[in-house]
Amino acid sequence: MSKTTARARANARELGDVPTQLAALEQMNVGQLAEKYRELYGEPTRTRNKEYLRKRLAWRIQELAEGGLPASALERIAQLGDDVPERWRMRQAAQVQDLGTVQPTEPRDPRVPPVGTVLRRVFNGVAHEVTVCSEGFEHGGERFKTLSAVAKHITGTPWNGFLFFGLKKRVETTSEESAA
Repeated sequence: MSKTTARARANARELGDVPTQLAALEQMNVGQLAEKYRELYGEPTRTRNKEYLRKRLAWRIQELAEGGLPASALERIAQLGDDVPERWRMRQAAQVQDLGTVQPTEPRDPRVPPVGTVLRRVFNGVAHEVTVCSEGFEHGGERFKTLSAVAKHITGTPWNGFLFFGLKKRVETTSEESAA
């Protein structure tokens, strides 16, 4: 018996009856699904979409019970290299090297300027400067996780941070496009 098969059988015993677990997902609310996601994937989810979470969890339960991707698929992922999303590379490394739970780092949004960049915006006659940090943004001595949080702090109302700081232009449709 191969190492992968033995691990799959051990996981199946731990998970119990797969059909029962899949049926239980249908009864869970979003909070319970998010907790189950953390339990099965070893990281928090970034979505609150109930159907998406159910699909991801169902796939993961079956993956743990049945053994996951075949070796040929893992080899193909390794061949694709940088063209593959970071999460797949890290998961593939964990399966190949049998490292156990992997805590991947969240990939950086390509719209965010390089670390150290200072974003400037005048709002209601006051100049605001925001410094891009490796872990979020700094404004007025405070740390923020997102640009939208900084924009909300400045304005008091919800804003798209990229739009507020001019990193994303608002898409305007012409009268011809909107008539089509």
